[in-house]
Amino acid sequence: MRESLVKILACPVCKSSLSLVTKEIEDDEIVSGVLHCPSCDHDYLIENTIPNLLPPEKE
Repeated sequence: MRESLVKILACPVCKSSLSLVTKEIEDDEIVSGVLHCPSCDHDYLIENTIPNLLPPEKE
């Protein structure tokens, strides 16, 4: 995933902006990390350059 995508992504739950915590970068691609929504406190993992933006299951 490219870091520039963070600007256009939104939380699937509350539609707020997401913040990025990068764990591994390779050739300008984020290989692993977390997209965090500060509004509703949900985390969305980035694994193998793919962000998983599926809403969390209701508890």
